[in-house]
Amino acid sequence: MITARGVDVRVGARLLLSSVSFHIAPGDRVGLVGRNGAGKTTLLHTLAGLRAPAAGEVVRTGPVACLAQDSRAADPDVTVLDRILSARGMDVATRRLREAADRLAARADDAAMTAYTRAEAAFEACGGYAAEAEAARVAAGLGLPAEALGRPVGTLSGGQKRRVELARILFAGDGRDGTLLLDEPTNHLDADSIGWLRGHLAAHRGGLVLISHDVNLIAATVNRIFHLDPQRAALDIHNTGWAAYLTQRDADERRRTRERANAERKAAALHDRADRMKARSSTSVTARSMARRADRLLDGPEEVRHTERVARIRLPEPAPCGRTPLGAISLTKGYGPGRPVLDGVDLAVDRGSRLVVLGLNGAGKTTLLRLLAGRETPDAGRVVHGHGLRLGYFAQEHETLDPARTVRENLAAAAPHLTDGEVRRVLGAFLFRGDDAGKPAGVLSGGEKTRLALAGLVHSGANVLLLDEPTNNLDPASRDEVLAAVGTYPGAIVMVTHDEGAIDALRPERVLLLPDAAEDLWNPGYRDLVALA
Repeated sequence: MITARGVDVRVGARLLLSSVSFHIAPGDRVGLVGRNGAGKTTLLHTLAGLRAPAAGEVVRTGPVACLAQDSRAADPDVTVLDRILSARGMDVATRRLREAADRLAARADDAAMTAYTRAEAAFEACGGYAAEAEAARVAAGLGLPAEALGRPVGTLSGGQKRRVELARILFAGDGRDGTLLLDEPTNHLDADSIGWLRGHLAAHRGGLVLISHDVNLIAATVNRIFHLDPQRAALDIHNTGWAAYLTQRDADERRRTRERANAERKAAALHDRADRMKARSSTSVTARSMARRADRLLDGPEEVRHTERVARIRLPEPAPCGRTPLGAISLTKGYGPGRPVLDGVDLAVDRGSRLVVLGLNGAGKTTLLRLLAGRETPDAGRVVHGHGLRLGYFAQEHETLDPARTVRENLAAAAPHLTDGEVRRVLGAFLFRGDDAGKPAGVLSGGEKTRLALAGLVHSGANVLLLDEPTNNLDPASRDEVLAAVGTYPGAIVMVTHDEGAIDALRPERVLLLPDAAEDLWNPGYRDLVALA
């Protein structure tokens, strides 16, 4: 369980939360909600012990497992199964058992047998073969095939790596009353895996804190809501599920509006009477007292909460280009022995065209975009740049951002022709104001990184955009802005997405199906494949 007492949370000089206290017990499933940049990820890292609170204390009793939004396996050479088993420290016991078995097979003497017996006993003490089977079950539930368990993590796609990390965290909490801290766990998951995850979390016996913009996951899973209000640096705690929280929130907002309007009406009447009375010396003292009473009336009711700002997201005005600015001929790419991830992909991206790339995790969707963007070199084939090509690339893992550079420095590097004043105006439009411009990109939330990466495209003049999951990590209002920008962009777009709404905004003309590299005209029947891809 986790207990927070009088906790302040800061990022630099900015106070995100002030003097918050709460307790998360086994069976509590908390939905942590709020706009991008409100401090959800920072609070989650504070609860996990990854950063210290600015004041107060966080007490953790029992195991705590945290899935970071940008989690990555530490060692690309470790196998998928060992990575998952490492959540309980079983990877060492498993490795020693394998080594002992190899020695016993090579030299069946008493010493080798003794070493094997000891290694097997240590392995069984950690959970043994039953735990291995449990790890495989979790991996399968998240869409990782059995054949992937023996592969090095470094050979997997970005989506598969994310699934490995999620499987590792879920395996850490399975069968124990620990606390799971999950930051956007559905990123890169298909519909079947999301359905499995809902059932798994609903059955979890320990505590859970969940950050997700998947409203269906929140509604099906949580029994408490923590809402971060950055305007008041406050955490509003609601001991209800999602539907009841929405009803209560709307009722509270109507109450605040009604009470504030009544107070303002009474205060205005008192001030009007005081203004008429203060001109006469015999009533001036009474007038001042009446004015003070009017001011106190306005101190009582809560301020009606202002509608939170939404980033004004737009995409670049495309520079002129030839008829086919981007193409690919027989692109082939692999990351290890066996069948390559991509094999003989041909592609032609015409001016202003719209193409969606579909395929299961591991089919090579992100790899294709990285090859087209020049981030990787193909094993065979080539990328063809047509006349006037200007590429804009949005990477799902935000690799176009330098985490050590500040927000302002990242945008200035992406658009070096902008003056400092123009850089700050663009940042302001994307909700980076004041001290936000000086924050290192590495401390931003996933949604903030998405906004910054999109801001870097605005003045690029790109006439071909390569968009890899552009709506991941965004709150609903920011997602709507991105989709509106996609819908009105006149240049060419090649998109990878699990978001059916993004497909509706894109209005694709063609679809490329991986790994078969089959291209077809878009038809509504393909929409059903989007959430599964």
